[in-house]
Amino acid sequence: QVQLVESGGALVQAGGSLRLSCEASGRTASMVAMAWFRQAPGQERKFVAAVSRRGGFWNHADSVKGRFTISRDNAKNTVYLQMNSLKPEDTAIYYCAAGSEIQTAPSAYDYWGQGTQVTVSS
Repeated sequence: QVQLVESGGALVQAGGSLRLSCEASGRTASMVAMAWFRQAPGQERKFVAAVSRRGGFWNHADSVKGRFTISRDNAKNTVYLQMNSLKPEDTAIYYCAAGSEIQTAPSAYDYWGQGTQVTVSS
């Protein structure tokens, strides 16, 4: 099995930057694809970004393109989400996920972290 632990969430002013980290442990070889999702109060869990095993393939949601960047360091078993030009609309709990391929549906991922809160003030 795989254990995922997110960190880096904080309260930040609009226009600021934040970097989230997701450290993995356990059977990390099974993490073919890593992704970030977010869920705001009263909203469904939405896809943010995903990256393939070696980082050769990636995808970002339209709402974050040009502002967020996903990356991974397999040697450290860690995936990152660099968030720039943050907006109040980005406020949500951010979750790290691991699965077999890059997909936008939450149900496609096998492992999830507990989430980290990101709050962007206006």
